[in-house]
Amino acid sequence: MSEEQSLPVTASPAPQPGIFGTKIPSSVAFGIGVLLFFMPFVDIKCNTMILQKVSGVQLATGFEIESPGSDNSLLGGLDKMDKNEVKVNSREKRDPNMFALAALILGVIAFVLAVLDKKGSASGGVIAGTLSAASLIGALIDIKRKVKLDMPEISNRARDRSDLDRLGDSIYISVDFTPWFYISVIAFVVGAWFCYKRIQVR
Repeated sequence: MSEEQSLPVTASPAPQPGIFGTKIPSSVAFGIGVLLFFMPFVDIKCNTMILQKVSGVQLATGFEIESPGSDNSLLGGLDKMDKNEVKVNSREKRDPNMFALAALILGVIAFVLAVLDKKGSASGGVIAGTLSAASLIGALIDIKRKVKLDMPEISNRARDRSDLDRLGDSIYISVDFTPWFYISVIAFVVGAWFCYKRIQVR
């Protein structure tokens, strides 16, 4: 009768998740997206001249437009603008843009969820990050639409001023979104994608 020899059974270690299985990539991406709100998101221009730079935080919380000229209108000093003698001495309060505010709040939520290592936090990061990027795109569309609606009134006011007849046809107020704005959108999309990969790895 032969003795049975028992072989030691060794459990193979569980495979370690790669970088996509950690919270680091999504946390960094969302953190960058939120921090970029402190950078200029919008350049307000009259023709080719930049009148003001507006940060993402200012878009989300409201800001004051610095208007050139001697009166309370944006056109008050266009006769001086042609001679590069613009002086800023009037301010107009702008309300917060709801899309930008929603993007900032959702971006902060996405960052917090990405940092947490609890069940369901990665799924929440996907949703919050995607909605934050979508809200920024909504802010872009909304602001561009408002500028187009304001343009006829600005042009008519310019043509009514006899001293600005030579400038009335060439006045063009524009709002240009800076690269920082688009990088922030990309950061939120990338952060949401990292959260999705984190779910798959797990």
